[in-house]
Amino acid sequence: MKLGITARLFLAILATNAVIAVAVGVAERVSFDKGFREYMRERESDRLSGLANALATLWRTEGSFESLRGNEANWRRFARTQGELGGPHRPPPEFRGDPDGPPPFPRGERPPGPPPFDMPALLDAQRQPIVGSGTVGEHALLRPVTVDGATDGYLVGVAMREPFTGAERQLAEQQTRASFVIGGLALLLAAGVGFFLARGVIAPVRRLASATHSLAAGDYATRVDPARNDELGQLVADFNRLAQTLEANESMRRNFMADVSHELRTPLAVLRGELEAVEDGIRALTPERLRSLQAEVATLGKLVDDLYDLSLADVGALTLHKERVDLAALADVALTAFRDRLAARAISVETDLPAHSVTIEADADRLTQVMNNLFENCARYASEGGRVRVALAEDAGSAYLDVMDSSPGVPAESLPRLFDRLYRVDASRSRRGGGAGLGLALCRSIVEGHGGTIEAQPSPLGGLWVRVSLPA
Repeated sequence: MKLGITARLFLAILATNAVIAVAVGVAERVSFDKGFREYMRERESDRLSGLANALATLWRTEGSFESLRGNEANWRRFARTQGELGGPHRPPPEFRGDPDGPPPFPRGERPPGPPPFDMPALLDAQRQPIVGSGTVGEHALLRPVTVDGATDGYLVGVAMREPFTGAERQLAEQQTRASFVIGGLALLLAAGVGFFLARGVIAPVRRLASATHSLAAGDYATRVDPARNDELGQLVADFNRLAQTLEANESMRRNFMADVSHELRTPLAVLRGELEAVEDGIRALTPERLRSLQAEVATLGKLVDDLYDLSLADVGALTLHKERVDLAALADVALTAFRDRLAARAISVETDLPAHSVTIEADADRLTQVMNNLFENCARYASEGGRVRVALAEDAGSAYLDVMDSSPGVPAESLPRLFDRLYRVDASRSRRGGGAGLGLALCRSIVEGHGGTIEAQPSPLGGLWVRVSLPA
């Protein structure tokens, strides 16, 4: 069965916490064993110290340990009263002349204090057993019994029994059970936290995945609520921007197809109507009629050429044959071709072109195409009796061509879209009153192909001001 990302994340969190719990449990057990052994060793050392002091007192009183030799019962009573209780450091009366006397406590009772240890052994100065086992094992503690600076015997105690027995084993088992219980509770807590964490992380991812599927199916209006401020929230915001861009591009594509079909249909319809009228004898085939048909064919050809140039620019295949070009002379020649049309509408032309050459590396034909589009807009849209100003300047390694005209102007909200394809400020106007909306888009492609920029802003003359910046 294939696991989803939620189950995988949950299992990863659970497995990580399980490993941590096991590691902590093992470390705790090792630490407990080591610490408990050290604790038992310290307690046995303290007991042997007290018992050694009591034996020193007995030696001073009796001059030997003969009262204890081979007498396990007497030695056990002495060790319990003098070692575990820690004093007094003098032999009790029952040890003097009556080694088999009654025990210091009634049968079945133990002295107060910690639980009993293994009975230590007593050795003489030559380390021969007096009472108890004289074997010095791996875990044994050897404590000398010193009287007035001389060692008269040794005590041998066991710091820890291996393995644990009795109370030590019960304590170790209790610690182990506690570790298992704590580890189990930790795993349950980790499982709960992992479950909610996995759901909290995966939920926005699932919403994003669902929205992606909708977007891939063509629903570009899909949006995801950016309810987070972390990396997932940033991813959601990027997705929404992508969806918005795709929606805008899809709308532009549809509008582009509709506008192109309209722009192509109009001259074709005019041509078809004129030709049918001539064919049916409704209109005579006069030179004026031929010129009208030729004008429609030229308009159609220009539209197709512009579309072709824009398609080349889209794929980066717009050919530019760069050479050293005098921009001032190029602008003057292009403007000369429009002077008669401008004069026919009483539009005055003001020029501010430098007398010296403004030389740049550029494609002269493409730049002439840019200037023709800009001057065409001036001739078409500037009101009769208005003004057109053309200026050229150099500054900081750039050449600036400014084309301004008089009213009517362009609304401020339309200025950023003037260079979009098929965009016209007045969408309802006929194509006889304006172009197809491809000229400025083509201008931008050509200028950017030269490494320059083109921008539009309100003209001080009341109309539109277009500035072309090119590297000089």
